Amino acid sequence: MELTRSGGETAAGPEDWFTGTVHIDGIRTPDDRSAIGCAHVRFAPGARTAWHRHPRGQTLYVTDGIGYVATRGGEVQEIRPGDVVYIEPDEEHWHGATPGRFMAHVALHEADEHGQVVTWLEHVTDEDYDQA
Repeated sequence: MELTRSGGETAAGPEDWFTGTVHIDGIRTPDDRSAIGCAHVRFAPGARTAWHRHPRGQTLYVTDGIGYVATRGGEVQEIRPGDVVYIEPDEEHWHGATPGRFMAHVALHEADEHGQVVTWLEHVTDEDYDQA
C-alpha cells in the first residue's frame, strides 16, 4: 500500500482545453504501476471542456452542481451529483457546467500503450453549448 498525502496545488484549466474558469486537482497520473489517471475538476457556471476523446474511454462521477455532457452528434444531457457517465473509447465529447450553476466531477481515464490519455480537439462553440 502507498499513501500519498495531500499537498498538491490546484491548477487552472488550460485555455487550449477549456472555455471559462476551470480548476483541476490532480489525484493520480498514469505511471509504470498503473495506467489509471484521475482528477477532480471544478467548472464555474458556463465553463466547459473543448471537444476531446480518450483512447480507452472515460468515466465521470459528478460530485457537485449541475452540468452538461454531450457526444459528437448526440443530445446534450444534464448531469447531477451522484450521476456516473461512461464515455466509450475514442468517442468525441465535451462536459461542463450549466450557465447558472457550478459543476464538479471526478474524471477517470486509462492511458493506452503509448501513455496517451486524451486527444484535445476544437473548442465547443456557443451554438453547440446552447443546444442544452
